[in-house]
Amino acid sequence: METILLMQVAGSFYGLTAVIMGAFGAHALKSRLKEDQLRSFETGVKYQMYHAILLLVLSFNLGFSRVLDIYMAHFFIWGTFLFSFSIYGLILSSVNGKKWRFLGPVTPIGGLLLVMGWSLLLYSVIRNFL
Repeated sequence: METILLMQVAGSFYGLTAVIMGAFGAHALKSRLKEDQLRSFETGVKYQMYHAILLLVLSFNLGFSRVLDIYMAHFFIWGTFLFSFSIYGLILSSVNGKKWRFLGPVTPIGGLLLVMGWSLLLYSVIRNFL
């Protein structure tokens, strides 16, 4: 039960902040970012929103009684956080001329966690049909 609540809170928070960050990027940052920076920022927003929706859909449809499901949930939650928020940090810090380079390796770690979450979801779906 607590995994379901965690997913619903994380999904709602990620959805809320994706809308805020998207509006911030489109209005406040558009004139201050280079085209490639804006695309990277938008990628962070898109991935965050996609996974916010995924977390909410899964939380309302899975029981999360298996350890596999719990790992999957955590991979999606932490992967989204590390992936999207590291992109925001990299882009926003570069606007001020002091890019936080330590966040560079964080983004692919977040991406790897997302891949692991999707892999577990695929495994779970296949396992239910076999």
